[in-house]
Amino acid sequence: MRAHHLTQPPKARAGDRVAVLSPAWAAPAHFPAIHEQAMRRLVDLTGLVPVEYPTTRRPDASPSDRAADLMSAFSDPSIRAILATIGGDDQILVIPHLEPAAVRHDPKPFVGYSDNTNLHHWLWTNGVASFYGGSTQVHLGSGPRVDDVHARSLRAALLDGGVIDVVEPGESEDFGAPWTEPRSLSEFGVRERTEPWTWAGGTGVVTGRTWGGCLEVIDQLLIADRFPFAPTVLEGAILLLETSELLPPADWVARVLRAMGERGLLESLAGVVAARPPASSLEVMPSSEDRVAYRAAQRDAVVEMIERYNPDAVVCVGPPFGHTRPQWILPYGGEVSLDPARGSVTADYGSAG
Repeated sequence: MRAHHLTQPPKARAGDRVAVLSPAWAAPAHFPAIHEQAMRRLVDLTGLVPVEYPTTRRPDASPSDRAADLMSAFSDPSIRAILATIGGDDQILVIPHLEPAAVRHDPKPFVGYSDNTNLHHWLWTNGVASFYGGSTQVHLGSGPRVDDVHARSLRAALLDGGVIDVVEPGESEDFGAPWTEPRSLSEFGVRERTEPWTWAGGTGVVTGRTWGGCLEVIDQLLIADRFPFAPTVLEGAILLLETSELLPPADWVARVLRAMGERGLLESLAGVVAARPPASSLEVMPSSEDRVAYRAAQRDAVVEMIERYNPDAVVCVGPPFGHTRPQWILPYGGEVSLDPARGSVTADYGSAG
């Protein structure tokens, strides 16, 4: 990992312009009220000036058109950060249209999660760190307010920097009120108490730069041969793992991690952080007992596979940086520290300008 140089983009400042893009699904085209509330809250929370691009609200935008907007934002010196409106399922088609020169010339923070794992990985491959988490539609625009941990980590990613303990909010929702309903602008979804995080593997403090993301996307990246490095590039790294509202079964999670282990991607990690997974969706609502069992099965699959390929790696399962809310935004290519004795995860968001 240390042989693969990563640039930490400089922070924005209040009053700077930031791009708000839809590199995957153009949710603002379908739910404009959520989007517009998100933009107002972004201004109130950060003092930044959101700038939309032609495909931000264009539902039929081609992969090349979405890539052109990304390149325009990265090439514009007045744009000091880029935020994704939401994820999706076809961003893998956008990546081949991107050119790294502009990104390397003027790196700037990118914030997103889920299908945006494609873009995080592409930036990481081209030597630029980013921030995993955040969706303007989900975490800024919907509900009665922005969750405190999300606001704190968004400001740290874009403006303030700093080293922050990633704390458990104590409650979680798998999804919010349907965006087709007016109450989605003023109500959270059903929130439940969270379980304690699970620690396994090594017992010492480890610190490493992060790589990973949504496991369903990592699976696509590896099949498409988008990982151009030898496995040793992940030596000493912290692997970030999370799963989506597709609710993959634990045996699928285990198979993907087993394949990663056979490829050599797990054996030299310093640690693994696996997010609290969603266990329900608007379409699928198991009982409370079944949701607990689902999360436990996925936890056990992660712990078992990491123990098989790297028993000394420190494993923490439960921090909310994935498809649940409240959500932390974490450094991608920046440093995260795991302390099993203290039961803490600490993230370094870099330095303010």
